[in-house]
Amino acid sequence: MNKNILVTGGAGFIGSHAIRYLVNQYPDYKIINLDKLTYAGNLENLTDIEGYSNYEFVKGDIYDAPFLNELFDNYAFDGIIHLAAESHVDRSITDPNEFIKTNVVGTVNLLNVAKSHWQDDYKGKLFYHVSTDEVYGSLGEEGYFTEETPYDPKSPYSASKASSDHMVRAYYNTYGLPVIVSNCSNNYGPNQFPEKLIPLFINNIKNNRELPVYGKGENIRDWLYVEDHAKAIDLIYHHGRLGETYNIGGDNEWKNIDLIRKLCEIMDRKLDRKPGTSAKLIKFVKDRAGHDMRYAIDCSKLKNELGWKQEVSFEEGLEKTVDWYLDNQEWLNHVLTGEYEEYYRKQYLER
Repeated sequence: MNKNILVTGGAGFIGSHAIRYLVNQYPDYKIINLDKLTYAGNLENLTDIEGYSNYEFVKGDIYDAPFLNELFDNYAFDGIIHLAAESHVDRSITDPNEFIKTNVVGTVNLLNVAKSHWQDDYKGKLFYHVSTDEVYGSLGEEGYFTEETPYDPKSPYSASKASSDHMVRAYYNTYGLPVIVSNCSNNYGPNQFPEKLIPLFINNIKNNRELPVYGKGENIRDWLYVEDHAKAIDLIYHHGRLGETYNIGGDNEWKNIDLIRKLCEIMDRKLDRKPGTSAKLIKFVKDRAGHDMRYAIDCSKLKNELGWKQEVSFEEGLEKTVDWYLDNQEWLNHVLTGEYEEYYRKQYLER
């Protein structure tokens, strides 16, 4: 193989799409998928490529530094695409320690082992850290996040990701480790664990369950189809400038309540229900603590420097996403465990 690339968190939502894209695009790369297989990691996301000769799965935890050292000994990685992270804001409010362990300590463990094994011979090497726009905090009605926006995280999740971003840049500035960071807006698409808004509400609408909307549903998010993100990751890894940050957005802002009503319309049509039926399931619940009002990304740097663009419109992406969940009930059945139901009850039904 031409290169050995480690992708952490590759059994998760974004990671699995990134791995599938890379495996298909680069048959001369060996793509090693490292995942702890927590509740959000699911190897069923990658059954279509699991037999490919240039793909391999390794179960492990980035919090385990000795394990990472042994892994690097075995594979002599040329590059790392680091996606492994605890990523759900609500869970971070309930249990911030897990987010510190994985997102901060785990990232530093990876940085240390890369620095040690590459031993200052950095030619052809890259540590690419995939992060979130939530590190920037919250916007008012005007303006956009840019790569120069000061960090202002509001939740334990975003604070842990901000910390990991800073550590990655510190290793670039202090040790010369070749790094790139990207910060992305909300992703949606197939295979997303149904604690996140779009798959949660698709599943609830299908099963005639209440649709719990935080506050008044006025919070605004910028939505990006996950396959467009996977293509951006590929471009940034191969053509991005060392030490730089690239913001990845959808140019696609929606108020939560408007998005939910749009989903209701699509689901009514797909399920042959009378228009307006699903919208009756909407229930406003107590707002999330520290709930950021608006995210919006200016991704002109990525477009101008690397020629990236969004290829899937929101209307097309939502239709494809809804169809996938309706056609993959077995996948949903496997991930909707008793643990998930207990989490859902505490998060929404007891408010």
